[in-house]
Amino acid sequence: MTGKRKYGDGCAAAHALDLIGERWGLLIVRELLLGPKRFTELQAGLPNASSNALSQRLHELEESGVVQRRKLGPPAAVWVYELTEWGLDLEPVLIHLGRWGRRSPSRDPHAMASVDALMLALRSHFDPDADPGLSATIAVRLGDDRFSVRVSGGTLTITRADPADPVAVIDTDLRSFAALVIKKRPLKDLPVAIKGDEEAVHRLLATL
Repeated sequence: MTGKRKYGDGCAAAHALDLIGERWGLLIVRELLLGPKRFTELQAGLPNASSNALSQRLHELEESGVVQRRKLGPPAAVWVYELTEWGLDLEPVLIHLGRWGRRSPSRDPHAMASVDALMLALRSHFDPDADPGLSATIAVRLGDDRFSVRVSGGTLTITRADPADPVAVIDTDLRSFAALVIKKRPLKDLPVAIKGDEEAVHRLLATL
């Protein structure tokens, strides 16, 4: 991080901002919370970030120990970026930051977010007390993006992968899923295909 301007403040929060407070830093973390990504996939999730800015932030986050780069094994054999164990600890920070930001009177509720941002919104909207008995794994397919959403013991877990044995599959596009989850539009009014246990899907949606 040589050459970066720092706060020069002994507070641990100020030091944390030295590490992740630069423009795009926390959003890169957001894009990697659900699993590793290639550089081009990060660009797709952050279309307003230039290649140079994205490369610089990734380099800084690697230097600080928040992000690491590794090569996937065959058959992929491509380089990906992923969060370190320490970097993954930022998830609750982003979840609470999102909850705080939702209350802003100047936020544009119609602006589209990335696929990963939408999936993390499931975590921030999840109310475990709404259905404490719910236990299910549901596949969410948004175009080429695949996610496993598991609710068990009052905890909602999301990973970037097709689950092995889901009780139901939700297949739709990003905008329709956002309307379903964030705007609470009825399922019957949206182009959403559900296979398997529809009751489990309705129970999941009722917890948001």
